[in-house]
Amino acid sequence: MDTENQKVDTDIAVEEDQEFITDIAETDIEKEKDREKEIEAAKERARKRRLIPPFVMLLAGAIVSITMYMLHYEVKTMLIVLVCVLVAFYMIGDTLRWMLNRFEAQNEEARMEEGEVIEKELDEEDQDTVTENRRETDGE
Repeated sequence: MDTENQKVDTDIAVEEDQEFITDIAETDIEKEKDREKEIEAAKERARKRRLIPPFVMLLAGAIVSITMYMLHYEVKTMLIVLVCVLVAFYMIGDTLRWMLNRFEAQNEEARMEEGEVIEKELDEEDQDTVTENRRETDGE
């Protein structure tokens, strides 16, 4: 009878371990899906950021053009000033885009490091749980 009870206890422990492993696999799948969603969101933000330099440049160009027209500048002077403003504000917009991309990359690195720490903690807890389950089955 004792061997049958030990066999039943061992079978129960094995089933618990299998359920635990299945739960870990499902968690890994969910994490992978979340990571894919984050990657898609980052790509979408990067696509939108591409428009920052031209928008800043054209907005500054429109304001300068209207101002110079209202102040009756000569055409040659107006075009020279406009080209300089467009180039300068394109560089400013590109710098702004670069800074935003860099901030996002830093945030992503921080999330990855945080995720690794959490995963390591979970792995240690998982190993402790499995070890405890095995000790219980071996001890009984």
